Amino acid sequence: MNNSEKIAELEKKITRVTWIESPGAIMFGLGLYGKYGTGENAFHPLLNDVAVVNSLLVAGGLIMIWGGYNIFTLKRQQNRLTKT
Repeated sequence: MNNSEKIAELEKKITRVTWIESPGAIMFGLGLYGKYGTGENAFHPLLNDVAVVNSLLVAGGLIMIWGGYNIFTLKRQQNRLTKT
């Protein structure tokens, strides 16, 4: 496998991680909305529940951290391949 094939494979992995990570950002955003933006009048009743909102913040944040770490390591590998 040459460098261009390896770089293409890394791009596919980065795209896959980005797709997997995107629901985490949505969850985190909904958690922030439920925590600070609703005033007990959310568009969905679950966003008025403190336990649900905190769970969304934690789960979404963890997914975003996982995705960010994976993208960082994949990009670092990609940069090493492009320099050689």
